[in-house]
Amino acid sequence: MTRRIAAAGALILGAARAAGAQAPWGSWGAQAIPSLTQSNVVPGGVALAELRVVQPMLMGQGGAFDNHLLGEAVLDGEGWTIPNGEITPGIWGEGFVDRRHPHTYFHELMLSGVDLLGRWDGGANLSVSAGKGFAPFGSDDPMVRPVLRYPMNHHYSQILERAVAIAAVRAGPVSAEAGLFNGDEPVSPSSWPNMDRFGDSWSARLRVTPLPPLELEGSYAHVRSPENREPIGLDQVKWHASARWERGPAYALAEWARTSEGGGAYVFNSVLVEGTWRAGPHRPYARFEQTDRPEEERRPDDPYRLQRPVLDNTLLGVTHWTIVTGGYSFEPPLRARFYVRPLVEASWIRVRTVGGGVFDPAVWYGRTEGYQLSVGIRLGYGMTMQRMGSYGIAPAMNSMLGMPGDGAPSR
Repeated sequence: MTRRIAAAGALILGAARAAGAQAPWGSWGAQAIPSLTQSNVVPGGVALAELRVVQPMLMGQGGAFDNHLLGEAVLDGEGWTIPNGEITPGIWGEGFVDRRHPHTYFHELMLSGVDLLGRWDGGANLSVSAGKGFAPFGSDDPMVRPVLRYPMNHHYSQILERAVAIAAVRAGPVSAEAGLFNGDEPVSPSSWPNMDRFGDSWSARLRVTPLPPLELEGSYAHVRSPENREPIGLDQVKWHASARWERGPAYALAEWARTSEGGGAYVFNSVLVEGTWRAGPHRPYARFEQTDRPEEERRPDDPYRLQRPVLDNTLLGVTHWTIVTGGYSFEPPLRARFYVRPLVEASWIRVRTVGGGVFDPAVWYGRTEGYQLSVGIRLGYGMTMQRMGSYGIAPAMNSMLGMPGDGAPSR
């Protein structure tokens, strides 16, 4: 499988060289968010507060050969700053539960060849991308969106940190992507994809921009045994649809996600709406989310970790979470390339069981309603995060409100 990645890379380089060289460019940046978070929706029901540094990242992107060759990398230090995750009631994934897992040290390492065959009639454009990153599925990575708190549906609406090979085509307002990747999730911050499984999973995404501010998206994925390193677990079938609006000071996203396991034996749904409005340095924002979560056996030595690998593929129950989040960020103008953005954020959380089962949130958390409060400050230098999770020519609108970058020139 490594030979296939190398062949894709050779195709990209060969096409880029044929396009004729111009001066290459590059840009980089760094960010981190010290934050203090408290919640009473934790195992045992006693309020817990923690001071952590989240999303410490070093980012870089560049291009050569008149932007026919593009590269991007994101290094993430959460394996050092939050090795045991950060408090996020309701979230789960990669063996963590009620704590957001740390991302892998190499979050993205992608190389893309753009306009490989020249422009076709009608202005169509083709790109090929390969490396470690996001499969072509769902919405943008939450870390480049306004809300500090990660949504519960992170693993319903994104497929991340996989070895991927992606082909994308764009013609006017329509772009389509298809990709192959390995189904297994990382098991630690230092994990690399299991290359023996490369190509056992696939996804496709269609985007349409009928009007420049509005982007419509639909995705499908078949993921082989994501919760087991070896392909011995249940497969997932995933659907996702969203509408995204970004114009002037306004940004809004509405999305729906559905994941089924075991041939439809287990079905989990999610809906999310979020938005922000920027008025000078002031940036209020809000999010509403309702998401189903499977309740699985937790480790006896740690109530925030799940038993992995899953041996019997049974559920203790399903919970339905409603989370309403509001926040405010202040973005003072600075002349230097540094940015400093204080923020305060609060979430109201409600959880209930659906469909029976033995898991009782009232017993586990000591309540069925509670809160999460966070105060923090985004610190950064250089380029800031743009939309993460799309490569090559796929992004129809490659920007993110309030997070302007000095990276790639428009293409």
